[in-house]
Amino acid sequence: MNINNQNEFELLRKIDSKKFENSQRILAKEMGMSLGKLNYCIKALKVKGLIKIKNFKNNKNKMLYAYLLTPKGITYKTKMVYYFMKQKLNEYEELKREIENKKNI
Repeated sequence: MNINNQNEFELLRKIDSKKFENSQRILAKEMGMSLGKLNYCIKALKVKGLIKIKNFKNNKNKMLYAYLLTPKGITYKTKMVYYFMKQKLNEYEELKREIENKKNI
């Protein structure tokens, strides 16, 4: 999984788990990226059709937005989880073989 996929995956996880209730500035800091990069990632997810963005028209604070996963976003996130777990399992098996080989020396 490359860094862009990791960022997308982490952002989708935060949106899906409702941990996106903080400001974008706080979320960017939590994710270790600049606010500009976070905005870029959010826009990219929207263009891909993975999230919907709604602002609260009736709220006095017009800067509040709701970020929701689309059905396509849920499917994509699920595939990313599968890919991530498969990758980690392969790494585990490789380390296990490496340890066994060192024991046999």
